[in-house]
Amino acid sequence: MTKPQTIGFTLVELLVVMAIIALLLTLAMPRYFNHLESSRETILRQDLAVMRDAIDKFHGDRGRYPDSLDELVNARYLRSLPVDPLTERADTWQTLTPPGDEPGTVYDIKSGAPGAARDGTPYASW
Repeated sequence: MTKPQTIGFTLVELLVVMAIIALLLTLAMPRYFNHLESSRETILRQDLAVMRDAIDKFHGDRGRYPDSLDELVNARYLRSLPVDPLTERADTWQTLTPPGDEPGTVYDIKSGAPGAARDGTPYASW
C-alpha cells in the first residue's frame, strides 16, 4: 500500500523562507530609509533655490520685494507654493525681511522644519 501524497509545504520549509525574507529586509530597509531622507533633503534644497530665484526675479522686475509668498504665486513667478518635503506642509516656510529700508517683506526664505540634516547643519539655516 502506498501513502497518499500531501500537497503543500512543511512548517520547517515555511520557517526557512520567512527567515530568508526577514534577513533580506533587515539588510535593505536601512538603505531605503537613508535614500528617502537624502531625497527629501535634495528636494528641499531645490525648492529653496527655485523660490529664492523667484523672489530675485520679482525684485528685479518690480523694484521691491514681495509682501508674501502668495504674491509670488498670484504674480505667476511660481505656479504654486511648494510643499516643504520635511514638514509635508506648504505653510511652514519661514520668511526673512529685507535688510535696511527696502520695500516688501519677503527677502529670503527658510524651511520651518525642526532638526538637522544628515551633514549636521540645521534645516533652518539653509
